[in-house]
Amino acid sequence: MDSNNNNNMKLDKPALSFFDKNFINSNAGREIRILSEYLFPEHYLEEYNIKNAIVIFGSARVLSLAEWEKQNTTLNQQYENSTEQEKKELEKKIKLHQAQYELSVNYEECVVLSEMLAEWSMKLPEDKRFYICTGGGPGLMEAANRGAFNKKMPNIGFNIDLPFEQYPNPYISKELNFEFYYFFMRKFWFANLSQFLIAMPGGFGTLDELAEHLTLIQTKKIVKPLPVVLYNEKFWRKLIDFEYLAELGMIGEKDLLLFKYCSTPDETFDYVVKTLTKIHNL
Repeated sequence: MDSNNNNNMKLDKPALSFFDKNFINSNAGREIRILSEYLFPEHYLEEYNIKNAIVIFGSARVLSLAEWEKQNTTLNQQYENSTEQEKKELEKKIKLHQAQYELSVNYEECVVLSEMLAEWSMKLPEDKRFYICTGGGPGLMEAANRGAFNKKMPNIGFNIDLPFEQYPNPYISKELNFEFYYFFMRKFWFANLSQFLIAMPGGFGTLDELAEHLTLIQTKKIVKPLPVVLYNEKFWRKLIDFEYLAELGMIGEKDLLLFKYCSTPDETFDYVVKTLTKIHNL
């Protein structure tokens, strides 16, 4: 092309590289995305002077007791007005729903526990407070954020971008509502911020996070003291036979001391307060 023909042409300025979505979302931009998921939370956690957290994991699928009762009524009404063929399918749904009742009780207990922890933490000096932190979704994560919200304490949600669109629950503090693409960066922030871990009943996600943290503690990749509570002893003992793993030598006997079973808000609260007070000289 003859350069003389360009004299009267105007070329638009290109976007700055870090505003170019095609680049940022490409393979070449992966390092920037990963770094952003480190620096972005760090910036805002520092801005709000948040140094320590009590991290609470748990299933996104658990209903509040009120919602469980509402759905229970609906299912029973549907059953009464259904055909014989429809009844067979509804019986499966009702059986599953009934099995989840205890988990909905755990939802309410998680709210109470979070309220107790928030109330206790707010009495501490600001730089020594422990903020409730969850995976930011519904279910038992919502219950934990809800308890802190009820006591007007800032609380954190580390949500994750999923294909089935997990939305943040409404009880997370707006300025502490984070969204992650990378699971490993989300796990990093859980491990980095956590001073105590409470694992409520959950599925693959909860098991993944629990196993990751127990492994990091066992291998001393996490060097700080990080106590772990498995809430609802009946659930956890039925789900995982840790003693059997120790009997087979898959884990050591001392690894059974990496966590403690608790089954009530009061029992858990007393253990958390006693342990954190000792570790942090409160």
